[in-house]
Parts: sequence; structure tokens; C-alpha cells
Amino acid sequence: MKLLATLVLCCATAHAADLLVAAASDLAPIAPKLEKAYPEKIRFTLASSGSLKQQIENGAPFDVFLSANESYVRDLAAAGFVTDATVYAIGRLALWSPNGSVASLEDLKKPTVIHLSIPNPQHAPYGVAAKEALEARGLWKAVEPKIVYGENVRQALQFAESGNVEAVITSWTLLIGKGTLLPAEWHKPIRQTGAILKSSAQAEAARRFLKFLTGSEAQKTLNDNGLSPVH
Repeated sequence: MKLLATLVLCCATAHAADLLVAAASDLAPIAPKLEKAYPEKIRFTLASSGSLKQQIENGAPFDVFLSANESYVRDLAAAGFVTDATVYAIGRLALWSPNGSVASLEDLKKPTVIHLSIPNPQHAPYGVAAKEALEARGLWKAVEPKIVYGENVRQALQFAESGNVEAVITSWTLLIGKGTLLPAEWHKPIRQTGAILKSSAQAEAARRFLKFLTGSEAQKTLNDNGLSPVH
């Protein structure tokens, strides 16, 4: 019986450390690196921030929410779904074309650019920022008829990678090394924010993960892979 109790305790401890993290799709290239660096077991579910917010409102059993913007977390906190909101990084936008013909936002007006993909502003904070950047450059009205919306930053990129669009504006984390980084002042700051679900049975483990995320090791990983530090 003593052995059985010990086994049950060990299993319970292992389960308690298995955090479910709902994360915005811009973290797709970074999530495996965070999983490897973090000493406890975590599992990521990646989707647009808006989609994950809706899942949380519908009772999805996540422990941590990593949104690509602060407003979704504020809304969830106001409705009583999350707590311990923490801004952990600043996102950046980038532009890329598969054939290299688009080097600036102004190039999007070229007749050779038939389609442009961006994340859907209704679901994805990077889509909101992309629209703001185009508006800031006085290009939105000219470019809007060309736009194909991706459900998230990854789908927007996939449209370009598959050749279905001539250019894409999406997260720098997905384009680092091949895209053109756009000036941050062209859009409102993309304040990537984490929070703990109040429904989580692993609140302390979730707090440890958020603390890790703002620590030096994780911050270096985030910064090296396309996210800027919080100032």
C-alpha cells in the first residue's frame, strides 16, 4: 500500500508539471526551443490569439495563455478567466515575397503583385498591425483589394510559400533571415502578453513558467528568434 501511495504521488506530481500552454502562432518556431530549455514538461497549442481567446471563454483546459497582444488578455481578465498578466516581449512585423520582387510596402502597388496575404485582423494581432502599417504609409486603400487573409501568421506565410500570393506581411519570428523587418513606429506596439487561467489546477507551475519566460535565458531565446524585449 505504501508503494502504491508513492506511485500515485509520483504520477500526480508528473501530471501537475505537465503545463498546457495556449500560444499565439508567431511562437511556432520558438516553442520547441522553450520546451527544451524549460526544466518542467510543457505542451503548446498554437493558433491565432483570437481563436485561443474564444477557446478559453468556452472552457478549454489550458493552464497558460500567451497572446500576441495585451488587449485579449485584458478582456479575459476583466471577464474573470485569467490572472497574473505579464507582458513578456514585443512583436515585430516583416514583409517577404517568394521571388524577391517586393522589397518595400510601396512595391505592393505594382501590378505584378496580384495578391498579398496578411493575418486576419479579426483574429490575429499581427493582422491588426499589418493593416496599421499599410494605413500609416497611405497604402491601405490601394492594397486592400489584393489582400488574402490567413487565419493566423503561419497560414498567411503558407499562402506565400505555396505561391498563391506574391507577398506576405506577417510576424518577424517566421521571416527572420529572409524577410524585410518593418519599422516598429508604423504600427502600435505588439505587446505579447502571458497570463494564467483561473481554472488551472496548476497555478503555481504556471507562475513558474511565466517567471521563466521573463528570465534571462528565455528572453535571449525570444530575442534571438525575432521578438524584442519589453522596455
